Order: sequence, then C-alpha cells, then structure tokens
Amino acid sequence: MQIPSDLRYSSDHEWAQTTGNVVRVGITDYAQDALGDVVFVDLPKVGAVVTAGGSLGEVESTKSVSEIYAPVAGTVTAINDDLVGAPELINTAPYAGGWICEITVEDATAVDALLDAEAYQALTNN
Repeated sequence: MQIPSDLRYSSDHEWAQTTGNVVRVGITDYAQDALGDVVFVDLPKVGAVVTAGGSLGEVESTKSVSEIYAPVAGTVTAINDDLVGAPELINTAPYAGGWICEITVEDATAVDALLDAEAYQALTNN
C-alpha cells in the first residue's frame, strides 16, 4: 500500500496535497483497494463551497458506492474531468491521474490538522 510522505490524510481515507492556498484531493491507495474496481465518479461542482468532513461526491465501484469527504473547508476550484471517461484512474493512479478535485482554502494551515503519513499508516495498520 502506498502512503506518500509528502501528503496529508483524513481518517475517511482522502489525501490532501497543498500548493499555496490550493489543496488537491483524492482517495488513498488503501481506499481504492478496499473499493475494488471504480466504475463511476460523481464529481463536485466547480464553485461549490464545502465544509471539512462534508460530502464532495461519490465513488461507485463493483462492490459499493462510497462518499468522498472534503478533508478541508473551502471552494471547489477545479475538478478532474479525466475521471468522467476513465474512473479507473482512481485505481491505477490514486495519487496522480486519479485526483478528484482542488479546493481553494482561506487558510492553508488547515491541512496541518490532517494526519501525516506515519499516523495514516498506523490508522490503516499497514
């Protein structure tokens, strides 16, 4: 299971990568593995205001439908349109081409409240 050390993680299995006040969000390798083959992604709308822990959308797999939760509060400023035609990118590249959206935050230090790689590894027992 990959747990990149340069990312932060939510206990709901989303990852967050910060560049300035923009936080790129996706689901972790652990989560995509538990879901199985992803067949559909319900992406958030650009301009949507989200709260930390609030729903961003859904991921549908051959096993189940799961909510995607915002790890931080802010405004959705970009979505990964590639997932519309290729939802399997979440399985094949969860930390690269399989990202879900970007959220612009007022305070980038909000990401500091998320788990670091070591804490996330302990959470998942990997």
